[in-house]
Amino acid sequence: MRKFVLLFVCFSFFISSCSKEEVTAEVLLPDGLTPEITPIEEPVSINLSAAATKTNTWVFNMQQTNGLLQSSENSDFVSLYDNALAALVFIKQGEHAKAEKIFDFFNGQVQTELLNNTGGFFQFRNANGEQGSRTWMGDNAWLLISLNHYHEATGTQKYAFMANELEQWLRSLQKEDGGLIGGFNENGTEIPKVTEGIITAFNAVPGYDNFHSNILSFLENNRWDSTEELLTAWPENADYKFALDLHGLSVGILPDFPIEALSKTDRYETTQTNTTNGELITGYSFDEDKDVIWLEGTAQILVAYQQANKNVEANNIIQNIEKTFIKSTSSENAQGIPYTTNHGTSYGSGLLWDHADLTPAVSSSAWYLFSQLNFSPLTLGKNKNIPEADKFWNLN
Repeated sequence: MRKFVLLFVCFSFFISSCSKEEVTAEVLLPDGLTPEITPIEEPVSINLSAAATKTNTWVFNMQQTNGLLQSSENSDFVSLYDNALAALVFIKQGEHAKAEKIFDFFNGQVQTELLNNTGGFFQFRNANGEQGSRTWMGDNAWLLISLNHYHEATGTQKYAFMANELEQWLRSLQKEDGGLIGGFNENGTEIPKVTEGIITAFNAVPGYDNFHSNILSFLENNRWDSTEELLTAWPENADYKFALDLHGLSVGILPDFPIEALSKTDRYETTQTNTTNGELITGYSFDEDKDVIWLEGTAQILVAYQQANKNVEANNIIQNIEKTFIKSTSSENAQGIPYTTNHGTSYGSGLLWDHADLTPAVSSSAWYLFSQLNFSPLTLGKNKNIPEADKFWNLN
């Protein structure tokens, strides 16, 4: 979830623009060799419903010539997180060339962004790939997750240098208490620790070593509610102590995490009138103020239910999500899912941007497609052979 602290940055960046400049620089591997060239493979045969096919078409058609996808139609707004999700959609369907176009863009920014100043790739930029702003740790972790899937799917290490440098940057954010700072603002100041991003980085960085065990120590000591048996987002604020995304991410990332965490999402459940068609939709809000249905987060819970073989709950969510489709204004026979059903607040009290409920969003559409592909992007990084003594969520 893009936390409330991002939204004011998001509002202003949505209207920014700049002249087009396509980046084509290539990064060399440490031994001086260019990355391995991956043969273009035939797409994997995937059976999607008619509705999901139209959503798939929309996501595919959102890719620009520079490889990037705008977060919604005609927004001039590009999110690192959204592009990582799109790459995962492409990889799962064997469309490796489309994923490579995304990776090639960021590979061309390794020296100027990832290895420059405070490090990391920019969280936001315009459609031309310019005017980048701040580095958000969780979004960089999602890019690493997508690279891990690419290398697993292709059997190559084409982007090994970029993946390794991303891993090292994530490791560098760890503090003495085991937590990771959330990245860096444009003025170089540190972003506070965000639970969502921390557990995403836990998943993204391969293996299990001191980095991972120290994260678990931080979570146990600072972000664990032993009564509710849930991770907390903002433990100092009773109104926003818990957040929807942590339920699905916890179950998806932490082995043997109590599946009951998914049933505890009723604290966010709400019914709202969908802005674009007047349909009553039941789903989940970002937090317990229940003033909006967050469709990306609702789809995350859907994927978690599917992975837990909770088909009744999953099918109920699918039926509600599929009432929210918005037809594309730029592609025929294409549709997507908006970020929210209606206008309201994000996590916390900050307002969403004006068109969050009016245009299809890559993030919501991608998570819906994960459900239709029976795929969780978190499964690859879940097998870490964590010692039982470190699984604080199971120590009762």
